[in-house]
Amino acid sequence: MKKISFLFFMGMAVLTTSCKKYLDINNNPNQGTTAYATPQLIMPQALTGTAASLNTYNSYGSQLGGYAANAGGYGGFGQSISYNFSSTFFSGLWTGPYDNLEDYQTILNGCKDATYSYFAGVSRIMMAYNYQLLVDTYNDIPYANALQGANNLTPKYTAAADVYKDIASQIDTAITLINTGSKTPGVIPLGNLDVIFGGDLTKWKQFANTLKLRILLRGNGKVTFANSTFTADGFLTTNALVNPGYTKDNGKQNPKWDSWAFSYTGGDVGKSWMPNTFVFSFYNGVKLSDPYRGAAIYYQFPKTGINRLGVENNNVPSSVSGGFWYPAVNRAGTSAVDTVGVLKSPSAGFPVITAAESYFLQAEGVVRGLIPGNAATLFNQGITASFTYLYTKGDGTTIVGNPAGDAAKYLTDNATSPLVNFALATTLNQQVEAIITQKYIALNFVNSQEGWNEYRRTHYPTISSAAGADGTQTFASSVSESTRPDKLPTRLLYPGSEGAYNTANVPKNISVYSSLIFWAL
Repeated sequence: MKKISFLFFMGMAVLTTSCKKYLDINNNPNQGTTAYATPQLIMPQALTGTAASLNTYNSYGSQLGGYAANAGGYGGFGQSISYNFSSTFFSGLWTGPYDNLEDYQTILNGCKDATYSYFAGVSRIMMAYNYQLLVDTYNDIPYANALQGANNLTPKYTAAADVYKDIASQIDTAITLINTGSKTPGVIPLGNLDVIFGGDLTKWKQFANTLKLRILLRGNGKVTFANSTFTADGFLTTNALVNPGYTKDNGKQNPKWDSWAFSYTGGDVGKSWMPNTFVFSFYNGVKLSDPYRGAAIYYQFPKTGINRLGVENNNVPSSVSGGFWYPAVNRAGTSAVDTVGVLKSPSAGFPVITAAESYFLQAEGVVRGLIPGNAATLFNQGITASFTYLYTKGDGTTIVGNPAGDAAKYLTDNATSPLVNFALATTLNQQVEAIITQKYIALNFVNSQEGWNEYRRTHYPTISSAAGADGTQTFASSVSESTRPDKLPTRLLYPGSEGAYNTANVPKNISVYSSLIFWAL
């Protein structure tokens, strides 16, 4: 768990910093928790820890997936622009989820009977979520023998496809546990300890179905799943947002705001990065015209400063106070206003899975024959949900403007493009390209890692591998050292800690350019 303390309001007990340190566990995935605490005490902090991990994943996805580029006035970007990664590059993507997995495992260990069914069910769902993050970044990982603490300090690695198969089954078990809880006398409610859905069990089951659909789509054709069906609870139609009571106070800000807008003192953060030319071309008319979401996301759109990753010279603009992803005119950090877009406010909820992603997953599920439904309707709902998320202010309820109306104008403005007008996408490949491209746009600085994952799985949005391709045609760094045709990396290296402490089991001879995640192209 991260050493952060939050106040959980609406009748919740105060979780103090000293208690948080008492619960803290080692980042080593093989070292267990020595102190016991109740599932009720751990759950809100575990969910909050997931948001902290996702913040790092969003930063990683924004750099590798074409959402962000290096800004002017800074140098020394090194591995971020060369792709010549070492075992230390973004090593927090390993330690963060495993640290968080220990939290959920500790909850499961404390669920002694059916009265804790809700806690056990949610923990299994979130463990599946974290394990998918790890597989999608590293491929084979410690799984079957992991999280055993001193009982197994050097767990063997499980094949990535086998992890996928089992976490899909774990989601089925989680839904069964939640349903069991609803029939159990004296079951302990989640209530406000659930800092995502406030104890709404239907939404948890929809979250579980949505996550399972993501797993099945990514493993489609590569994994023989035990059960490829979904419960009648359906899929997410609302945003799953972590919010334990984020505030402007020290250590309590929304982590994305804290990393990319302003510190709690009002100081600038994240100014070494700026929007990438490639993703910007989906807003400014180069590829598609979308002034509506462009203005909601970017400062002074369409005059926003942009750059191609890797370009370092005096002509690259410097980031403004608060960064280019904070669209408000007020640039004073201590008095920054609650606004729209992706950096809404220090008190905004952190997205885990958005409704937009859910609809696009469903649309692809339909065209691939995994679920019934109308792909065109779901596709358009995904676009509208993206507008709605961006137009909603940090309080989670105030909507600025008319998202549905602007989504309709977006469809009209781009009526000749099969990336927007789904009726023009007549083949399976065209339909998948449209769905993934729109998902890529909707995930821009929301959950950037998922846009990067989907590119590696499908190679959409389409980029050019031609020599001399410019920043609107590719998001590969201009100084890439990759040997791949697309000049991109395909994965990270295992962290050095695994080489040092789990030497016999960590996979050897991993290449950043040729060792693919099992579902990747």
